[in-house]
This record gives sequence, structure tokens and C-alpha cells, in this order.
Amino acid sequence: MLKNKGEPKILVFSTNMISDPGIDLAGMLKLHYPSSVYIINVPCSSIIKPRWILYAIQNGFDGVFVAADGTDCPCLSDCTERTSKNVEKAQALMISSGINPARVKMAAICSVCSEAFVNHIKYFYDTLKTLEN
Repeated sequence: MLKNKGEPKILVFSTNMISDPGIDLAGMLKLHYPSSVYIINVPCSSIIKPRWILYAIQNGFDGVFVAADGTDCPCLSDCTERTSKNVEKAQALMISSGINPARVKMAAICSVCSEAFVNHIKYFYDTLKTLEN
């Protein structure tokens, strides 16, 4: 059930040096994605704490999208693995709280991945509309 009356509210964790430029490029190219998407910048996707994701879901967001650094991370060579483990831990917290773990999605978004970002967000938005809890 959506908290926001038909329009899913999505929080995006975006990284300053890798995914954020790709998301900004989507705006410059006038690629459209839902207006109910909110972006928070972080230095590296591996620092996103599972409890942050759960907190966002429990406090008004219908979904959380982690725009991960992938293999381009300038901070850590194992960033993707660390980020993935944090997302898995968040999903476990969500399950134990009775929240559908499909409300969190992770994808690597690079500095030129504007179309990929928009496609991921649109698909996630449509998926969130169909989820029960």
C-alpha cells in the first residue's frame, strides 16, 4: 500500500563523484522521471547504513533506490560488495519489520548513465505502485 496516494515517493542515495553527475545529466538532457524522487548525495555508496534505508521507508518514502558506484568507486576497490551487503542487511531489517524488501533497489549508475538512471527509476516507480506492504 502506497503511503503517498498513488504517487510513490522515492529516496535516492547518489554518490558525489560517480552517480550524481549521471543524474544531473538526465536533467540537462531533459529526460523525465517522476517528480516524487528525492536525492541525497553521499561520498561513497558503501557508507549507506541499512538503518538509513529502513528509516526512510518507515518515515514516508515508498521506496529507496541506491545509485551505487559500482567498479568506478574512487574510494574502495570492494565498494560494490560492501554496498550490496548493506542493501541485503536493509532488506533483512525490512522483512523483520513486515516491509516488503522489494521497496529497496540497487543499481550501479555511472557519470554518463542518465538514460539508465531514468529507466531504473521509472521501472522502480511502477513496481512500487503494485506492492502490498
